[in-house]
Amino acid sequence: MDHKENVLTLPSIFNNTLLKHGKSRAYAFVGEDPMTFEVTARYIRSVTALLESAGIEKGDRVAILSTNMPNWPIAYFSITFMGAVVVPVLPDFSATEFANVLEHSGAKALFISSGLLHRMEGLKHGSLETGILLDDFSILFSENNSLRFNPEAVTSKEYVVEEEDLASIIYTSGTTGRSKGVMLTHRNICFNAEKGKVIQPVDENDRFLSVLPLSHTYENTLGLILPLLGGSCVYYLRKPPTPPVLLPAIEQVRPTVMLTVPLIIEKVYFNKILPAFTDKRIMKIIYSIPPARKILNKVAGKKLYSTFGGNLKFFGIGGAKLNKNVERFLLEARFPYAIGYGLTETSPLLAGANPSKTVFDSTGPAIEGIELKIHNPDKKTGEGEIWAKGSSIMKGYYKDPEMTADVLTPDGWFKTGDLGVLDKNNNLFIKGRLKNMILGASGENIYPEEIESVINNFCGVVESLVVQQKGKLIALVHLNMEEIEKKYNILKQDMADKADKYGEWVQEILTELQEYVNSHVNKFSKINKVVIQPVPFQKTATLKIKRFLYT
Repeated sequence: MDHKENVLTLPSIFNNTLLKHGKSRAYAFVGEDPMTFEVTARYIRSVTALLESAGIEKGDRVAILSTNMPNWPIAYFSITFMGAVVVPVLPDFSATEFANVLEHSGAKALFISSGLLHRMEGLKHGSLETGILLDDFSILFSENNSLRFNPEAVTSKEYVVEEEDLASIIYTSGTTGRSKGVMLTHRNICFNAEKGKVIQPVDENDRFLSVLPLSHTYENTLGLILPLLGGSCVYYLRKPPTPPVLLPAIEQVRPTVMLTVPLIIEKVYFNKILPAFTDKRIMKIIYSIPPARKILNKVAGKKLYSTFGGNLKFFGIGGAKLNKNVERFLLEARFPYAIGYGLTETSPLLAGANPSKTVFDSTGPAIEGIELKIHNPDKKTGEGEIWAKGSSIMKGYYKDPEMTADVLTPDGWFKTGDLGVLDKNNNLFIKGRLKNMILGASGENIYPEEIESVINNFCGVVESLVVQQKGKLIALVHLNMEEIEKKYNILKQDMADKADKYGEWVQEILTELQEYVNSHVNKFSKINKVVIQPVPFQKTATLKIKRFLYT
């Protein structure tokens, strides 16, 4: 393995960290002692030896289906350091999606965590020869009967990995349907992490608290490879990041860096912060006065900062668009948030800024070494599709040259499918997905995401989706009925004997919601009807609604 500085391969950057920070803390579950990078390196060697014994060679695909744990990075590095290709599978993929990924990728081996073993039931193994339990590297099944994990084992070969070698195939369960296998090289991933570190420098004193799945490229590059570059420690949760799990974890770790999606901070704002300012009529009036609101937000911001452990210097938000009211609160609260923009196909980061440089409603400028341009901008608004070029752009879609040719131009530009505009300082503002854009009756561009952000500010709305039916805009809305009943002082049991009255009352709220929205949007974006969505919408790993299921 090479020790040259600035070779953009995973073994090279790991070895650089090992030389500088070998005794530093690397990975742990919350509340447990972290293993050092030296201990991690020993594990990587013995797991690589295990893969070698299982007949894995350079270029072979090896899947990981697991929740986050310290053994996840060990498996990931063991696979990629030997020149094999890692196929990380999202834990919330259905059994069918998982089977499709295994089949399409032709994975020869699989690491799986004990909590997800049920996904193996009835699975036709196909090319799969070896199954390894990620919790302790014990063998689940193998064509080699003598295969055992030996923590003392060392590899028998020297592996040479090049920057342009394939490191990972990441299957996106996008908001648009069929999963695609995105091919990322060592250079793609390492370059992206290095440029992330330019935005937010990290070192061996930093503590990352990981709350997003490692199989998602956002957490993978910025929550695993970026901390590796600085010799930082990453802590993992044993359970999903619900408030009862997250709050004690934050208290213990007191993280300096967290990477999240909008839904996490939006829930905190709408459930905890906003009610404190709007429950009482007098407070609501005071909070509606901008100078007073700024003072109250600053006070609430101090409290929020201490809730997050009091040591945060970087609270990254990505994966979907952040609600504007929530962002305004974070800005006025002086909370160290930063918005980033990217896609799986771009490893992922394309644009972003440090918390000290955030620009309201923008994702900031292109990261160093990446070119962004607005293709075919509208003459009046300057809006158009965002195109990107640089070392983070994927090699293509696995086994799908046609789909690759659709998104990659011959001269290397990647068509993101997102609509945006650049200001004079080159800050990027995202308008929405090109596929989601609705064409109005007179040819106007309507962005459902912008209407949804207005709907989601209405009291009691949990989430919403705007679709077009027969040329009219319809809002599907999932409500928190308890919150609404509290607001209107109505109890369900009072209404039990007056079921029709309850229905009337709900209809009244929907009408009020429609009037509220239509008074806050332009005339083309007015909604025609509000429909209750009784259960939460189905979502992707970054908690974006799977639109294709509802349109």
